[in-house]
Amino acid sequence: MGMFCYQCQETAKGTGCTIKGVCGKTENVAKLQDLLIHTLKGISVYAVQARELGIVRPDIDKFIMESLFSTITNANFDASRFVERIQEGLKLREELKQDILKAGGTIPANLNDAATWTAPAAEFEAKAALVGVLATENEDVRSLRELIIYGVKGIAAYAEHAYTLEYKEPGIFAFIEKALAATLDDTLVAGDLVALVLETGKFGVDVMALLDKANTTSYGNPELTKVNLGVRNNPAILISGHDLKDLEELLIQTEGSGVDVYTHGEMLPAHYYPAFKKYENFVGNYGNSWHKQVKEFESFNGPIFLTTNCLVPPKDSYKDRVYTTGVVGFEGVKHIAERVDGKAKDFSALIAHAKKCPAPTEIETGELVGGFAHNQILALADKVVDAVKTGAIKRFFVMAGCDGRMKSRDYYADFAQALPKDTVILTAGCAKYQYNKLNLGDIGGIPRVLDAGQCNDSYSLAVVALKLKEVFGLDDINQLPISYNIAWYEQKAVIVLLALLSLGVKNIHLGPTLPGFLSPNVVKVLVENFGIAGITNVEDDVKMFMA
Repeated sequence: MGMFCYQCQETAKGTGCTIKGVCGKTENVAKLQDLLIHTLKGISVYAVQARELGIVRPDIDKFIMESLFSTITNANFDASRFVERIQEGLKLREELKQDILKAGGTIPANLNDAATWTAPAAEFEAKAALVGVLATENEDVRSLRELIIYGVKGIAAYAEHAYTLEYKEPGIFAFIEKALAATLDDTLVAGDLVALVLETGKFGVDVMALLDKANTTSYGNPELTKVNLGVRNNPAILISGHDLKDLEELLIQTEGSGVDVYTHGEMLPAHYYPAFKKYENFVGNYGNSWHKQVKEFESFNGPIFLTTNCLVPPKDSYKDRVYTTGVVGFEGVKHIAERVDGKAKDFSALIAHAKKCPAPTEIETGELVGGFAHNQILALADKVVDAVKTGAIKRFFVMAGCDGRMKSRDYYADFAQALPKDTVILTAGCAKYQYNKLNLGDIGGIPRVLDAGQCNDSYSLAVVALKLKEVFGLDDINQLPISYNIAWYEQKAVIVLLALLSLGVKNIHLGPTLPGFLSPNVVKVLVENFGIAGITNVEDDVKMFMA
């Protein structure tokens, strides 16, 4: 077997990619990502011990966070970047080991290979073949370990977004390292790992709360906003991904330049923040979710800037217009360097490129309404509560999560249209592109689709649910008239799921398929303890939810 990866929903045959990733990841990149994760586990073994001695290395915390983020689906396809990261990881691991010895600590005998291996770069791929996912032979232990690792990848992604805005929580880094080290511990049985899964969810809530604080403190609370879908006759830059700091610096540098800025995919919710509304060249949103970028990047005509994951391998016809930054990478694509000494990133090359390009080709017109994060919904709380009490709103449906390529995703558009007119959809993430452009109407002025924002803004939906539980005087969040029909694709959605489980939410339906990394026995545990279920067909599912 050349590679094995089953971390995303679209993995081949629902069981695992073994030749090339459906995402476009090549065999050598997949193997290098496996070896990087193995290396991070080894560093974490030392990091846990170092913390017990009072040694905290912020540079190592940052390295682990960014390295985990770089392995998320559709983030980085550049093998050379992973070779560099592994080499840096081996160096940092040795430094941390020496820090422990200098502090009077001792290095335990019989450490796992992850904490001791070393090799020249030429041998990385051969080494990687020995330490991938399938190196854990017990299917159930493997399943739980991978569930933890994918959850931790999601935590790392959200922590990186907050970190960029200078919001950091040492406890989150400590947990990431504890969790990674625990996946090497063969003394932990299934029950121990299930407990760690739930703890991962708890830190998922913590990191999303931290990021919410970082975003709202920096840019204001999202507010009800109409977002333009058309285009103007100016050269422009399309920004995709999730990073609001990159957007802010781009808007500052393009202001007055004659170059417009449009959002794509998960950057759509940036329009909801008050701080960005002052920029006259911040025009609107162009296109849809990530998987349609191959066609939409073509018609945009100008340069495209990828700030985080959600990159599809670019076509040669527009590859020269793609720029990446941060953990994102693709061989042959231009990369914007990181900030140095607190200075902004330099977007001059990107702006100069845009000025040479024609204006975007218009692909749609009209507008979208969004901005229903927790602060905005709670401002409407009286109206919402009255609508529930009078029966105008019978049920809320949390339809957060991810969009994807497969035809089976049409289920979510059909489901949204089939829901009774007295129901409201609460959404976050790119799953909303299945139904946010449908004319689903409103209930007494309350839109039937309330978009809280990016995938990390699923935290807002949890805050709203907990507030409604308080308002209605309920003992259990599951007594609320809220159903959960969540679409997943990658590891950020995994941590959102685990976060909901840690808050006590039960009977979550997950689709379009259950994760391939969940063994039958682990699925059984999730079903019996949390009521996790899949989806069937629209007609039967609507009847089931509304019963």
